[in-house]
Amino acid sequence: QEANRLLFKRKNVLVAAGLAQPGERMGAAELAARFGAIQPCIVEMTTGNVVRNVQLEAFYGEETAMFPAPQNTAGIAEIPERMVVFLVLEGGGPDRLILPIEGKGLWSTLYGFLALDAATLEVRGITFYEHGETPGLGGEIENPTWQALWNGRRAFDEAGNVILRVVKGKANAPNEVDGLSGATMTSRGVSNLVRFWLGDGGFGPYLRRFRAGERT
Repeated sequence: QEANRLLFKRKNVLVAAGLAQPGERMGAAELAARFGAIQPCIVEMTTGNVVRNVQLEAFYGEETAMFPAPQNTAGIAEIPERMVVFLVLEGGGPDRLILPIEGKGLWSTLYGFLALDAATLEVRGITFYEHGETPGLGGEIENPTWQALWNGRRAFDEAGNVILRVVKGKANAPNEVDGLSGATMTSRGVSNLVRFWLGDGGFGPYLRRFRAGERT
Protein backbone atom coordinates (compact mmCIF):
# COMPACT_ATOMS: atom_id res chain seq x y z
CA GLN A 1 0.00 0.00 0.00
CA GLU A 2 2.85 2.39 0.82
CA ALA A 3 4.45 1.54 -2.54
CA ASN A 4 1.18 2.40 -4.33
CA ARG A 5 0.96 5.67 -2.42
CA LEU A 6 4.51 6.58 -3.48
CA LEU A 7 3.67 5.77 -7.12
CA PHE A 8 0.55 7.93 -6.87
CA LYS A 9 2.57 10.84 -5.48
CA ARG A 10 5.17 10.43 -8.23
CA LYS A 11 2.45 10.51 -10.88
CA ASN A 12 1.17 13.77 -9.41
CA VAL A 13 4.69 15.20 -9.58
CA LEU A 14 4.60 14.36 -13.30
CA VAL A 15 1.18 16.03 -13.68
CA ALA A 16 2.40 19.20 -11.94
CA ALA A 17 5.50 19.12 -14.16
CA GLY A 18 3.41 18.81 -17.33
CA LEU A 19 4.87 15.37 -18.07
CA ALA A 20 1.55 13.52 -17.58
CA GLN A 21 -2.13 14.32 -17.96
CA PRO A 22 -4.59 14.22 -15.04
CA GLY A 23 -6.30 10.84 -15.04
CA GLU A 24 -3.80 9.34 -17.48
CA ARG A 25 -3.25 5.64 -16.90
CA MET A 26 0.32 4.38 -16.83
CA GLY A 27 2.16 1.41 -15.43
CA ALA A 28 5.13 1.48 -13.08
CA ALA A 29 7.60 1.11 -15.97
CA GLU A 30 6.16 4.06 -17.93
CA LEU A 31 6.04 6.16 -14.77
CA ALA A 32 9.68 5.35 -14.01
CA ALA A 33 10.70 6.20 -17.58
CA ARG A 34 9.09 9.65 -17.43
CA PHE A 35 10.49 10.22 -13.96
CA GLY A 36 13.96 9.84 -15.48
CA ALA A 37 13.78 13.54 -16.45
CA ILE A 38 13.32 14.51 -12.81
CA GLN A 39 16.06 15.04 -10.23
CA PRO A 40 14.95 14.87 -6.58
CA CYS A 41 16.79 17.13 -4.14
CA ILE A 42 16.68 16.96 -0.35
CA VAL A 43 16.47 20.46 1.13
CA GLU A 44 17.19 21.69 4.67
CA MET A 45 14.17 23.88 5.28
CA THR A 46 15.68 26.43 7.67
CA THR A 47 18.79 27.16 5.57
CA GLY A 48 17.63 26.28 2.06
CA ASN A 49 20.76 24.18 1.58
CA VAL A 50 20.58 21.10 -0.65
CA VAL A 51 21.75 18.06 1.33
CA ARG A 52 24.36 16.10 -0.58
CA ASN A 53 25.31 12.42 -0.41
CA VAL A 54 21.94 11.26 0.92
CA GLN A 55 20.12 8.58 -1.06
CA LEU A 56 16.44 9.33 -1.61
CA GLU A 57 15.41 5.80 -0.60
CA ALA A 58 17.28 6.19 2.69
CA PHE A 59 15.67 9.59 3.24
CA TYR A 60 12.16 8.23 2.69
CA GLY A 61 12.95 5.28 4.95
CA GLU A 62 13.91 7.36 7.99
CA GLU A 63 11.85 9.37 10.42
CA THR A 64 12.28 13.06 9.65
CA ALA A 65 12.62 15.38 12.62
CA MET A 66 9.93 18.06 12.85
CA PHE A 67 10.08 21.60 14.17
CA PRO A 68 7.29 24.07 15.00
CA ALA A 69 6.07 26.09 12.04
CA PRO A 70 6.07 29.87 12.31
CA GLN A 71 2.66 31.41 12.86
CA ASN A 72 0.64 31.02 9.69
CA THR A 73 -2.87 31.02 8.22
CA ALA A 74 -2.44 27.66 6.44
CA GLY A 75 -3.12 25.50 9.50
CA ILE A 76 0.44 24.13 9.53
CA ALA A 77 1.73 23.28 13.01
CA GLU A 78 5.00 21.51 12.19
CA ILE A 79 7.48 21.35 9.32
CA PRO A 80 10.00 18.59 8.55
CA GLU A 81 13.64 19.58 8.95
CA ARG A 82 14.21 18.23 5.45
CA MET A 83 11.89 17.97 2.44
CA VAL A 84 12.22 16.76 -1.14
CA VAL A 85 11.86 19.11 -4.10
CA PHE A 86 11.99 17.93 -7.70
CA LEU A 87 13.87 19.53 -10.61
CA VAL A 88 12.60 18.83 -14.13
CA LEU A 89 15.70 18.71 -16.32
CA GLU A 90 15.75 19.85 -19.94
CA GLY A 91 18.75 20.73 -22.09
CA GLY A 92 21.24 19.89 -19.36
CA GLY A 93 19.73 22.11 -16.67
CA PRO A 94 16.61 22.62 -14.57
CA ASP A 95 13.54 23.85 -16.45
CA ARG A 96 10.96 23.59 -13.65
CA LEU A 97 10.86 23.17 -9.88
CA ILE A 98 8.23 21.01 -8.22
CA LEU A 99 7.47 21.85 -4.58
CA PRO A 100 5.33 19.72 -2.24
CA ILE A 101 2.55 21.77 -0.64
CA GLU A 102 -0.05 21.09 2.04
CA GLY A 103 -2.40 22.97 4.33
CA LYS A 104 -5.96 23.25 5.58
CA GLY A 105 -8.98 23.63 3.33
CA LEU A 106 -12.51 23.78 4.74
CA TRP A 107 -12.97 20.15 5.81
CA SER A 108 -9.57 18.58 5.35
CA THR A 109 -5.84 18.90 4.83
CA LEU A 110 -4.94 19.38 1.17
CA TYR A 111 -1.81 17.74 -0.26
CA GLY A 112 -0.36 18.62 -3.64
CA PHE A 113 2.51 19.91 -5.74
CA LEU A 114 3.27 23.36 -7.18
CA ALA A 115 5.47 23.75 -10.28
CA LEU A 116 7.54 26.90 -10.86
CA ASP A 117 9.53 27.99 -13.90
CA ALA A 118 13.24 27.64 -13.10
CA ALA A 119 14.12 30.93 -14.83
CA THR A 120 11.26 33.21 -13.80
CA LEU A 121 9.69 31.37 -10.81
CA GLU A 122 6.29 31.90 -12.43
CA VAL A 123 3.77 29.11 -11.86
CA ARG A 124 3.91 26.27 -14.38
CA GLY A 125 1.36 23.93 -12.80
CA ILE A 126 -0.45 22.78 -9.67
CA THR A 127 -2.05 19.50 -8.63
CA PHE A 128 -3.71 18.10 -5.52
CA TYR A 129 -3.54 14.37 -4.86
CA GLU A 130 -5.27 14.04 -1.48
CA HIS A 131 -8.07 15.98 0.24
CA GLY A 132 -11.54 15.59 1.76
CA GLU A 133 -13.28 18.66 0.36
CA THR A 134 -16.89 18.62 -0.85
CA PRO A 135 -17.31 17.16 -4.37
CA GLY A 136 -18.46 19.82 -6.84
CA LEU A 137 -17.43 22.67 -4.52
CA GLY A 138 -14.04 22.64 -2.78
CA GLY A 139 -13.34 19.34 -4.50
CA GLU A 140 -12.97 21.34 -7.72
CA ILE A 141 -9.32 21.90 -6.75
CA GLU A 142 -8.88 18.65 -8.72
CA ASN A 143 -10.51 20.12 -11.84
CA PRO A 144 -7.90 20.41 -14.64
CA THR A 145 -9.69 23.49 -16.01
CA TRP A 146 -9.21 25.35 -12.72
CA GLN A 147 -5.66 24.05 -12.31
CA ALA A 148 -4.83 25.38 -15.79
CA LEU A 149 -5.66 28.92 -14.58
CA TRP A 150 -2.47 28.82 -12.48
CA ASN A 151 -0.13 28.53 -15.46
CA GLY A 152 1.88 31.71 -15.99
CA ARG A 153 0.76 33.35 -12.74
CA ARG A 154 3.38 35.51 -11.03
CA ALA A 155 4.47 34.14 -7.66
CA PHE A 156 6.88 36.93 -6.60
CA ASP A 157 7.34 40.65 -7.11
CA GLU A 158 10.66 42.24 -8.11
CA ALA A 159 11.79 42.35 -4.47
CA GLY A 160 11.13 38.63 -3.98
CA ASN A 161 7.95 39.04 -1.92
CA VAL A 162 5.22 36.43 -2.36
CA ILE A 163 2.31 37.98 -4.27
CA LEU A 164 0.51 34.90 -5.65
CA ARG A 165 -3.02 34.50 -4.32
CA VAL A 166 -6.45 33.06 -5.03
CA VAL A 167 -9.12 35.76 -5.12
CA LYS A 168 -12.89 35.68 -4.69
CA GLY A 169 -14.45 35.79 -8.14
CA LYS A 170 -12.39 36.57 -11.23
CA ALA A 171 -8.68 37.36 -11.26
CA ASN A 172 -7.73 40.87 -12.38
CA ALA A 173 -3.93 40.77 -12.10
CA PRO A 174 -1.05 38.50 -13.22
CA ASN A 175 -0.51 37.27 -9.65
CA GLU A 176 -4.16 36.27 -9.09
CA VAL A 177 -6.08 33.04 -9.67
CA ASP A 178 -9.89 32.78 -9.91
CA GLY A 179 -11.54 31.54 -6.74
CA LEU A 180 -13.67 28.39 -6.84
CA SER A 181 -17.39 29.14 -7.16
CA GLY A 182 -19.24 28.26 -3.95
CA ALA A 183 -16.04 27.28 -2.16
CA THR A 184 -14.72 30.46 -0.58
CA MET A 185 -13.08 28.74 2.40
CA THR A 186 -11.33 26.10 0.28
CA SER A 187 -10.12 28.81 -2.12
CA ARG A 188 -8.79 30.80 0.82
CA GLY A 189 -7.09 27.68 2.17
CA VAL A 190 -5.34 27.04 -1.14
CA SER A 191 -4.20 30.66 -1.28
CA ASN A 192 -2.88 30.53 2.29
CA LEU A 193 -1.02 27.26 1.88
CA VAL A 194 0.60 28.23 -1.42
CA ARG A 195 1.74 31.55 0.03
CA PHE A 196 3.10 29.79 3.12
CA TRP A 197 5.25 27.30 1.20
CA LEU A 198 6.61 30.01 -1.11
CA GLY A 199 7.46 32.21 1.88
CA ASP A 200 10.17 32.29 4.52
CA GLY A 201 8.49 29.65 6.68
CA GLY A 202 8.46 27.20 3.77
CA PHE A 203 10.72 27.02 0.71
CA GLY A 204 11.65 30.72 0.72
CA PRO A 205 15.27 30.13 1.85
CA TYR A 206 15.74 27.45 -0.82
CA LEU A 207 14.15 29.57 -3.56
CA ARG A 208 16.42 32.50 -2.75
CA ARG A 209 19.47 30.25 -3.11
CA PHE A 210 18.05 28.79 -6.31
CA ARG A 211 17.43 32.25 -7.75
CA ALA A 212 21.03 33.18 -6.89
CA GLY A 213 22.32 30.25 -8.94
CA GLU A 214 22.66 27.47 -6.34
CA ARG A 215 20.76 24.92 -8.39
CA THR A 216 21.70 21.53 -6.96
